Amino acid sequence: MTKKGKRRFLPYGRQTIEDDDIEAVVSVLKSDFLTTGPKVKELESEFSKFLDVPHAVSCSSGSAALHLAYLSMGLKQGDYVVVPAVTFLSTANMARHVGAEIIFSDVDPETGLANADNISSAIERSGKKISAITAVHMSGQISEMDAISKVASESGAQIIEDACHALGSIDSMGDYVGRCSKSSATIFSLHPVKAIAGGEGGIVTTRDPKIAQNMRLMQNHGIIRENFLYPDLAFSSNKEINPWYYEMLTPGFNYRLSDIHAALAKQQLSKLELFVKRRNILASKYDSAISAMPNWLKPFVKPVRRTLCETVAWHLYVILVDFEGLGCDRASVVHHMKNQGIGTQVHYLPLHMQPYYRERYGIQCLPGSENWYSKALSLPLHPRMEDSDVDRVIEVLCESVDKCL
Repeated sequence: MTKKGKRRFLPYGRQTIEDDDIEAVVSVLKSDFLTTGPKVKELESEFSKFLDVPHAVSCSSGSAALHLAYLSMGLKQGDYVVVPAVTFLSTANMARHVGAEIIFSDVDPETGLANADNISSAIERSGKKISAITAVHMSGQISEMDAISKVASESGAQIIEDACHALGSIDSMGDYVGRCSKSSATIFSLHPVKAIAGGEGGIVTTRDPKIAQNMRLMQNHGIIRENFLYPDLAFSSNKEINPWYYEMLTPGFNYRLSDIHAALAKQQLSKLELFVKRRNILASKYDSAISAMPNWLKPFVKPVRRTLCETVAWHLYVILVDFEGLGCDRASVVHHMKNQGIGTQVHYLPLHMQPYYRERYGIQCLPGSENWYSKALSLPLHPRMEDSDVDRVIEVLCESVDKCL
């Protein structure tokens, strides 16, 4: 409740910032480094250690992470990448930025995940030689990596994991997403609504030292400061490196993470397990509250189907609502809930329905993705929520549906 007695607005997602996070950022502001400095290296080291993976390369956003990964895996013009239709724009857009073409796969309408059969069908339908498959771990649930890995092997394709929703998720074998046991690279986002907040930022993990080296090169303008190609320019007459000297091997990008962002993300990483635990408690409470809905509404509302994971680091709590069966308009429900102080979102309009991709590849029919989109509604989920907030959300949902009939 606010001071005036009005209930606070609950957004669908938000950061959890505490005093120790603020102190970590302030310490950087008082230091010698604001842009890339020691905190970036510390974050990468802690991230690598937490996920038990040799290489963690930071960058300025999750989109930049995808771009760096696609580039460093050697994708280029003439290549084809399979991308689930249900994902954020960047998953496909960054592949387009390296010149690759997109083949959209359908998804399971009850999970939002592309399974191996979806991906195989997309490959067969395209008739193309596939260079890469992007597995998207939607909402925090993990795609069936063993089966997808088999499809990739049969197709001669690399795998990249888009785990922007899944930092902290653990698969059925007990491995954290990001260990890259079945992929060339895994990308994460440090956006405020994600599992940990950096303000902005991204991280790519990989077991391949060449991919890591390529990403570090492209992340910083293509610059090197050792192993020079032109020693006559690099070294002074006394055989020491000229302190101002660097070489640019390839046109790269300014995708560096700052120490300000890294300090916040590092502090947040230390609390990730607590955040995940709290998100799971809230998700369980949502499950119970939905099962206790009025009988007239129960047949039309359900949570997403659970996949086989040891731990799901729920980024989103998505419900599937049969708005058509109810004779109810989703937008009206969303507006009514907002007026009652509850924020919601839809994740996502399938990419094959976006104007750019529709014009480039023509109208496609992906029934699973379209079914998911017609029913999906993301409810508020973030660690600072109270247990009572869940009851409030479901109460407002029921009221909103009733009023919109």
